[in-house]
Amino acid sequence: MGLGVFGSVLVLTLLFKHLASQQPNTDEFFVSEFLKKMDSTSSQPYNFSDSVCSWQGVLCDANKEHVVNLTLSGMQLSGTIPDNTIGKLTKLEFLDLSHNKITDLPSDFWSLSSLKNLNLSSNQISGSLTNNIGNFGLLESFDLSSNNFSEEIPEAFSSLLSLRILKLDHNRFAYNIPSGILKCQSLVSIDLSSNQLNGTLPEGFGAAFPKLRILNLSGNNMHGRVSDISRLKSIVNLNMSGNSFEGSIMSVFQGWLEVLDLSRNKFHGHIPQVQYNFSSYNWSHLVYLDLSENQLSGEIFQNLNEFLNLKHLNLAHNRFTIQKFPQIEMLLGLQYLNLSKTSLVGQIPSEISQLSNLNALDLSMNHLSGKVPSLRDIHLKVLDLSNNNLSGPIPQPVLKRLPRMEKYNFSYNNLTFCASEIKPDIMQTAFIGALNSCPIAVNPRLFKRRVTGHKGMKLALVLTFSMLCVFAGVLFVAFGCRKKTRMWEVKQGSCKEEQNISGPFSFQTDSTTWVADVKQATSVPVVIFEKPLLNITFADLLSATSNFDRGTLLAEGKFGPVYRGFLPGGIHVAVKVLVVGSTLTDEEAARELEFLGRIKHPNLVPLTGYCVAGDQRIAIYDYMENGNLQNLLYDLPLGVQSTDDWSTDTWEEADNNGIQNAGSEGLLTSWRFRHKIALGTARALAFLHHGCSPPIIHRAVKASSVYLDYDLEPRLSDFGLAKIFGSGLDDEIARGSPGYVPPEFCEPEFDTPTPKSDVYCFGVVLFELVTGKKPVGDDYPDDKDATLVSWVRGLVRKNQALRAIDPKIRDTGPDEQMEEALKIGYLCTAELPFKRPSTQQIVGLLKDIEPVVAS
Repeated sequence: MGLGVFGSVLVLTLLFKHLASQQPNTDEFFVSEFLKKMDSTSSQPYNFSDSVCSWQGVLCDANKEHVVNLTLSGMQLSGTIPDNTIGKLTKLEFLDLSHNKITDLPSDFWSLSSLKNLNLSSNQISGSLTNNIGNFGLLESFDLSSNNFSEEIPEAFSSLLSLRILKLDHNRFAYNIPSGILKCQSLVSIDLSSNQLNGTLPEGFGAAFPKLRILNLSGNNMHGRVSDISRLKSIVNLNMSGNSFEGSIMSVFQGWLEVLDLSRNKFHGHIPQVQYNFSSYNWSHLVYLDLSENQLSGEIFQNLNEFLNLKHLNLAHNRFTIQKFPQIEMLLGLQYLNLSKTSLVGQIPSEISQLSNLNALDLSMNHLSGKVPSLRDIHLKVLDLSNNNLSGPIPQPVLKRLPRMEKYNFSYNNLTFCASEIKPDIMQTAFIGALNSCPIAVNPRLFKRRVTGHKGMKLALVLTFSMLCVFAGVLFVAFGCRKKTRMWEVKQGSCKEEQNISGPFSFQTDSTTWVADVKQATSVPVVIFEKPLLNITFADLLSATSNFDRGTLLAEGKFGPVYRGFLPGGIHVAVKVLVVGSTLTDEEAARELEFLGRIKHPNLVPLTGYCVAGDQRIAIYDYMENGNLQNLLYDLPLGVQSTDDWSTDTWEEADNNGIQNAGSEGLLTSWRFRHKIALGTARALAFLHHGCSPPIIHRAVKASSVYLDYDLEPRLSDFGLAKIFGSGLDDEIARGSPGYVPPEFCEPEFDTPTPKSDVYCFGVVLFELVTGKKPVGDDYPDDKDATLVSWVRGLVRKNQALRAIDPKIRDTGPDEQMEEALKIGYLCTAELPFKRPSTQQIVGLLKDIEPVVAS
């Protein structure tokens, strides 16, 4: 009996002690309350009858009185952290609550003045970051990455003098980097990437961090020069990609760098100058180098063999001079090589096969010629050789590896191969423009959709349909085409006929768009205005366009087809075959093209040269890398446009590599950029109307005739072409495109277009830019039968113009400016021509509402 009483007393004593330990104001109570209130499932592994110091993820001090380390990463904690829980752990030094679903922090959280390491990454915490972080004076590591924090980064970071690691990446922080951060001179690593930071780096940024080894500012909206970065003497990992930083590349390089990513900025300068000026540096430390999508010029590195440990090299999309393939055979550790659009000429060296570790190779959009090397010893996962002048067969070792590759593209070359084992959908994406050497040619244009079940039956139907189209074409020719004297024809079907070469040199183009009769291709000169000494002939045009193959066809319009190609000397051009039929003699047409070639303006697509081949007048233009306004505004699919509407007479990349055809979800979601396009187009028209003698009337101003060049500057195309055809120009072309036709064109007494006709068409384009709607056939609220002009003019008259503004740009600029732009369009589309402003006046009106660029 006595023992039983003693046992009961002992149990009660222990229970009392345990209950006492879980009374308020004890660390055990605070932690247990936190676990119970945050989520019931998270508390299941814990036996609350045991001491808190024995719980999973809990570490106490030597006296077992205070919790100093709490690690609860990935415990499915969700919701708001309650007050009077972990915010009361006054001795807590290490807190890791990462990879949970925490949405908010308690007010007493910022009183944890003993914290040295805080990790709240990968949660769902939103709102602004309070200045109360200044209370964490002992903090050494601070990680808030992958949350939803917004607003500015607080200046109170100036109090965190012991801070060594700062990770605020993948949030929505905005505005400038605070100058207070410059006082954190113990920082070793800073990651502010993937936010919405703008502005420039704080003055003195480079000198403030003598110990900084890692700096990541990628994926923000920052700009300005970064000469101060060169003072980061300890930096080994620098990533500033995806901003708008500018200045010389010289200001960024450091001798001990291991990782350098400056891609997608505005840096300029010559890389060899960097290598020369920093010749004493040990470049063998560099493992990762990405300088792509900048404005670098000159040559690529003079001696890449100094970079012995380089594994990743990307120099794509810069402005290097034309040069041969760099010597890279010593880079035996190289795993990724991207030299896309770096002006390479000549052959791909066979030594590239020595890079046995290479798994990604992109040489697209250059001027490379010759054969594809065997690449026998390279086990590539990614291979892109598209948009070059490569010829000959694709090596068998390469073809055999294709099924095991993740991505490959051979499009737009002069390659031959047997496609019997290539699936139609792959043909359509990776072999566009290739010449097929099998007995039965596979035509990628016939396979619009991915082949699924019943492949044999579908292939038979396709071949049968192809034969019917050919037969129909024969009947069409047999019974006479209209205007038989012309050596051209527009086919209504989409069937692709086999190339037919006969006689000394007579052929029908593979695109079935036009027929040429050139007996001696090498005897017909091609004139290139700025390079008159180049001996270029019609044979070179054939080579550049793969004999005007359908694979190089960019557009089909009633002016004629447009093809893409590279002429000798690496000249990237769009070749426009003017097949409407001209009443001018060869000499008269040549004089007119020479005159157009002398017309230069920053907002006009320059005429590079021309060729008079048989009855054809061929205009050669600079290639516009970033597509046209019509495709950008309406997210039209890339590739050959319909022949039914000449307003789609466009050229752009058919394979979306890099920045080509950026889409309205990118470039055109800014009012400032749309205004830039409007102003540039107006300046081009003003130059044609008032700066040329005699004045040039465009006659075809529309969204599809406005292009974006390499620098995203707007350029108006196709000026002066109407005169090439003389009186033989089709009435349909002279009278414009649907939705762009001025009212006077419908009058019986209408004689000829005037500058005010161009003004009307420009007004329609201006309406398109502000509203994002098509000239005809779009959804016009409250008026389903309207056109864009009638709809917008009606809203302007009722003082309701704001209703017409495109929602994509509504919050990107002042409403008053966009409303004023619609009023300018209203003036341009006046029914009576004399009421329309001149293009010079339009330029002035648009400059009055030019958005101010933030400094």
